[in-house]
Formats: sequence, C-alpha cells, structure tokens
Amino acid sequence: HVQLVESGGGLVQPGESLTLSCAGSGGDSLDGYAVGWFRQAPGKEREGVSCLSSIDSITYSASSVKGRFTISRDSGKITVYLQMSGLKPEDTAVYYCAADSAAFFVRDVGDANKYRSWGRGTRVTVSS
Repeated sequence: HVQLVESGGGLVQPGESLTLSCAGSGGDSLDGYAVGWFRQAPGKEREGVSCLSSIDSITYSASSVKGRFTISRDSGKITVYLQMSGLKPEDTAVYYCAADSAAFFVRDVGDANKYRSWGRGTRVTVSS
C-alpha cells in the first residue's frame, strides 16, 4: 500500500473555491493507482466525491458535486487534486484521499470499500 497525505483544507465562505492536494508520502508515484476523494460529514457515512480509475479511463463523480468539483492528476502522477468551486455549506466535511492498485470495474471506482490506502483527511468548512 501507499501512504497518502492530504493538504489544502480550510474555512471558506459559500460560493468560494478551494483546491485539495493528495500525494504519496516521500514522493511515491501514484501511477497505476485508482485514486479518489471521499468525504465524511458529522453524523454521516463516508461518501465518494470524485474518483479516477488507474489509467484515468473511468471517472466517478457524485451527483451533488457534478459541475463544481474536478479531480485531476499532475503529469508525473505524483499528486492528485480536487478542485472545488461554488462551495456550499453542505460540502462541509473531512475530505479523504484514497488509492488502490487494483483494476476496478466501472461500478467500483466510487466505492470506498474498494480502496486500501487512505490518508488521514483534511477538513473543509464552508460557512459565512
């Protein structure tokens, strides 16, 4: 498994933007890994936000964030980003990065139970 470290969380006002980053510790490459962003709000279950399959051929995006959030990787496949725009109070949560070297079926790309490597999370608070 790869160790992951998230960064970029913080407090923003509704409508603002924020970009989260996730990298393998020590500069480990995430090439060949499916990667995803998940979030967990207080009192709620962890849910998939945006995910990419190992060769970026499959993208999962939760309906609640479509058109507002974008997942991407850098060209060196070391860092994964989650660009968030038009943030809403309901986006408030701890955001986790996850990765796995398995080749996922389409139905599994957004399934948190399929990912074996997880970061510790970064908190995003959207409030006026």
